[in-house]
Amino acid sequence: MVKGKDGKIYTGISTDVSRRLDEHQACGTKGAKFLRGRGPLKLLIAMEVGDRSQALRVEYRVKQLKQSQKEDIIRQPAILKVLIEREITGRDKEASERPRR
Repeated sequence: MVKGKDGKIYTGISTDVSRRLDEHQACGTKGAKFLRGRGPLKLLIAMEVGDRSQALRVEYRVKQLKQSQKEDIIRQPAILKVLIEREITGRDKEASERPRR
């Protein structure tokens, strides 16, 4: 998760966080449009998730959160760990696959 000078928080995935942050900082075509003009950027939190599929699912979930909830994650990284664990174990998926009565 990255914060720009305007306080907005961006969430993304990468296999090389340092390289990706540099791409965003450069404001070139490789950086996210959301971050253009929002520099300087500050890396707030980075966590290893697992494979790309799991990372994309966690990224989607985090992007759905409100700004205040993202700030909670930054203050208490254990919240993100729980979210990651749920995605990896597929708890939400299992609940949706239960037979309906």
